[in-house]
Amino acid sequence: MALTVETKVWEKDWRFILKQGFIKKVMLGLGRSATKRLLLINNVDRPTEVARYADQLIHDGILDDYVFVDDYASAALNFFKISKEDLGKGYYYSIAELVSIYLCETDYLAHFSGDTIAQDSMPSDWLNTAVELLQEREDVSVVNLAWDSKFSEVDKDAIFLEESFAYGYGFSDQMYIIRSAEFKDHIYTYSHPESDRYPKYGGELFEKRVDSWMRVENRLRATSRKWAYQHSNFPTWNSLKGILWRSLNQY
Repeated sequence: MALTVETKVWEKDWRFILKQGFIKKVMLGLGRSATKRLLLINNVDRPTEVARYADQLIHDGILDDYVFVDDYASAALNFFKISKEDLGKGYYYSIAELVSIYLCETDYLAHFSGDTIAQDSMPSDWLNTAVELLQEREDVSVVNLAWDSKFSEVDKDAIFLEESFAYGYGFSDQMYIIRSAEFKDHIYTYSHPESDRYPKYGGELFEKRVDSWMRVENRLRATSRKWAYQHSNFPTWNSLKGILWRSLNQY
């Protein structure tokens, strides 16, 4: 099983994730089972400074590599045959994910947005379970943890249930495990009325396009009924909330 585990940073959160060490929650947790641990750097004001912290994480054995999204953005859009104009306002919410899929060299890809972590108590080899499900179920295109421990909501949204997973439609770019080859296909031009539930400010963003493809082509996602991830936005670095967060969260 060849698996990449990745996360991403941008100007408003890289200090929390890299400087404060939040990235360790993913890379030294579930990420331990990965073939490759990757960081995507997008839209930062001081690339050299950010790269210095990323290099230190590689030296410390927490990361294997990092890429600057802008270096591959044009190539990724050309590969998927979509334009920046097609994505509209969704470009900045989508390009890191598209670049990561375009560059992925492993069979499977596990994505965590920068402010997303798995719950502490879950098995360290859970990603193996997710990959095994993708190997066994051809009708499942995405496996993910339950969002913010809302297990009753997961069951309610499902089409059918099994002991460990709830199956249905839907997609979130906060956290997902996929077959990289399937997502390298030209699947990003679909539309579906149910996908209009995504925020208007995001335009025709990546997660909306994936959701449309899954609904049109009857591709399922499997959501864990036992384990969850937590997603919460970081405060401003130098704000009172940011200073408090930093004092309470040392990694």
